[in-house]
Amino acid sequence: MGRRIVLLRHGRTAWNAERRIQGQLDVELDAVGVEQAQAVAPLVAALDPVLVWSSDLARARLTAETVAKEAGLEPSYDERLREFRLGDHQGLTHAELDARDPAAFARFQRGEWDGIPGAEAPREVAARFAAAITDLAAALGPDETGVAVSHGAATRSGLVAFLGWPAELAHDLRALGNCARVVLEERSTGTWAMAAYNL
Repeated sequence: MGRRIVLLRHGRTAWNAERRIQGQLDVELDAVGVEQAQAVAPLVAALDPVLVWSSDLARARLTAETVAKEAGLEPSYDERLREFRLGDHQGLTHAELDARDPAAFARFQRGEWDGIPGAEAPREVAARFAAAITDLAAALGPDETGVAVSHGAATRSGLVAFLGWPAELAHDLRALGNCARVVLEERSTGTWAMAAYNL
């Protein structure tokens, strides 16, 4: 059937629940997030992955450890799978950013993240994420499955770049839920297709 890659978003954090912008700040899973990771782990393990790669941020790392344990694997960590660094927006709730700068909040809501002070450009995030997924694919043998545990916005941008789609299409993908999955499958031509989104 060809190689397969599962992109998995981390479980919930208290900051997710508060609508607080995390970016690359290191926030751990809350109790709900732990339960989500425990619930999704058997579903991912049933795909018989041979490797689990993860962002090195705590919320992704803890999710990956749960999945890897269920699959009998040890996770590896890669900074390229981190979430966007969102500069001055990090640590603010949506309401706080809106009160501070309504125009900036409106741009943030639309996903227009170029120009946030201290933040990474979307093209940089897409390039580093896609490079990590390309390396993960290269580490898979024929018909093997790999898992990458990461973050919502970075996954959307990186997924679009990996598939060779125009960057603006990332805005047309619905936000991934906590512990939601994207499944990519290799075609017989060696190209990749999105087989499932936001499972």
